[in-house]
Amino acid sequence: MNQPVSATVVEEKQLVVGTSLWQDAWRRLKKNKLAVFGAIVLIIIVAASIFVPIFSSYSYDQINLDKSSEPPSLEHWFGTDQLGRDILVRSLIGGRISLMVGVIATAVSFVIGVTYGAISGYFGGYIDELMMRIVDVIYSLPYLFLVIVLLAFFTKSIFMLFFVLGAVSWLTMARIVRGQVLSIKNQEFIEAARAVGVETPMIIFRHVVPNTLGPVIVYTTLTIPSAMLSEAFLSFLGLGVQPPLASWGTMVNEGVEAISVYPWQLIFPGLMMAITLFSLNFLGDGLRDALDPQMRKD
Repeated sequence: MNQPVSATVVEEKQLVVGTSLWQDAWRRLKKNKLAVFGAIVLIIIVAASIFVPIFSSYSYDQINLDKSSEPPSLEHWFGTDQLGRDILVRSLIGGRISLMVGVIATAVSFVIGVTYGAISGYFGGYIDELMMRIVDVIYSLPYLFLVIVLLAFFTKSIFMLFFVLGAVSWLTMARIVRGQVLSIKNQEFIEAARAVGVETPMIIFRHVVPNTLGPVIVYTTLTIPSAMLSEAFLSFLGLGVQPPLASWGTMVNEGVEAISVYPWQLIFPGLMMAITLFSLNFLGDGLRDALDPQMRKD
């Protein structure tokens, strides 16, 4: 005769089923309402930046002096700038540029920092000392000073901007990865790989680096808004995205000059940038709580 299964037995059976680190992190992330909200807002902004300009009847560089500096209306939801260009379309194009700067610069930083930190931490000894002293020397130089010098020395193209921002922001990434590698390079599974003759590059990038990705992913999500802010500052100085292209930084720069008369030219691109940065930080904080065991509350 079948006996009813109690709720306690069901729970015990469910506890037997193991979950991986990533499954556990995903479960915790979904419980973080701010992180989920940030992710949803980011998806909406990215989708709008990609698709809305394609179907819009206005172009980001379409000049119409007859409609110069018009306030927001049904025809131009965000109004127009001093050259009669639609601010909504330019804000979304600016979103493309700013997000591309953040993502590509972070990707460059990720590749350089992870590779450098993993090699330094794995080999240790004099190699580690030399590589970390190089990092310390570069750290002593002002971040934006390096960016400005490199942009002034090379051509001021948008692709150079992507590379330069990433090439000078990998230092913290390298230190994070190095610390993680030092803590795991002598564990049993690494020793087993050495014992069976696995080559050093394979050990580093196949076995060591994947086990450092938790903190790296968290820092990566926080690097994107940092790169976007740096681009905005450089564009404000005239060293970033060059006209007629627009980024949120260039639009804020243009809006500041007319804020007392045409405030919408500053408010809308500034608001879109602020919302994106807040969303990225909410998502980054949520990933930190989900992936860092010391931050777990449940």
